[in-house]
Amino acid sequence: MVDYRLDTADEYSHTPGPESNFNESVYVNGWDMRQKVGLWSRVGNRINEGHAEVSVCIYLPDGRVACQFLRPEIASNDKHAAAGLSYQVLEPFKRVTMTYEGEAMVLSDPQILRTPKAMFKTAPRVPCSFNLQLEGISPMNGGEPTDPDAETMYGRDFSLGHFNQHTRTTGDIVVGEERWQLDGHGWRDHSWGPRYWTNIYYYRLFVINYGDDRALMMLKRVDREGNTHRRGVLLFDNKYEPVLDMDVMTQWDDNKDPMTVQLGIRTDKRKVRMEGTVRTVAPLRNHRQVGDRELECRIVEAFTDWQWDDGRPGIGITEYIEFIEDGEPVGYPL
Repeated sequence: MVDYRLDTADEYSHTPGPESNFNESVYVNGWDMRQKVGLWSRVGNRINEGHAEVSVCIYLPDGRVACQFLRPEIASNDKHAAAGLSYQVLEPFKRVTMTYEGEAMVLSDPQILRTPKAMFKTAPRVPCSFNLQLEGISPMNGGEPTDPDAETMYGRDFSLGHFNQHTRTTGDIVVGEERWQLDGHGWRDHSWGPRYWTNIYYYRLFVINYGDDRALMMLKRVDREGNTHRRGVLLFDNKYEPVLDMDVMTQWDDNKDPMTVQLGIRTDKRKVRMEGTVRTVAPLRNHRQVGDRELECRIVEAFTDWQWDDGRPGIGITEYIEFIEDGEPVGYPL
């Protein structure tokens, strides 16, 4: 069994590696099941490239999306705060905050995300802010492998260290004249190491909350050699059970985005089936130029309703990332 090192010091910034694409990233999400509203946000420091990646994506109850994507300049890796988005550790392994004060584009039809130039040019912009408090309801999961040959969660060509935690998430969201008081659950992660999004061949990531005592984080990843990697944890009665096996069955819409998902999960203590129905899709892309070749991957961020097989409702984010070859996503329709 691979040993992972994780210390409270890992909640804070790490010394950047020599790689030009070194990235240190913090991510949070939070969802209110009653109001059907929520968001994810991320600050990724690419200090050796001199900029951060700032992402804000808010899913509104009526299917609109309020979002912002920026690449502000940064001069150090000492903190995760840029372009109005700020992450703070209040108590290591227990409490963090993510806040935003700035502007958001409001998309009545999130499909405009497929044409970013048109979106940035035409989307209405409004003042936007949020203040989220995240308190851990689970143990920490992950860390940095102590074995130099060990496979990391996303693969060594994407990140080295990675940990995550399910949370109680509360706070407020303001989009223009609209306001929501968030009272729900979420998830957070922190990763560091070299990263290019296009290094992912394809994966399916599911992060779900079912209340204070149940949750799931499950990743199925396929590398370029065709090897399938399965990683995840099922939270049951506030204890993590490693996922031993998993099945994923996706129904797709006409855009080749997930519409419904069926999951089968097995731990050493139980077998569980879950069904998900996508509420809103945010279809994102990432590009990278390598010589005269442009590499591209798609990143589908889908706000999803879930149901445990005993009828308990859940809510969360479904993330499908896959490389684009000859204009097609390589994982579709699996």
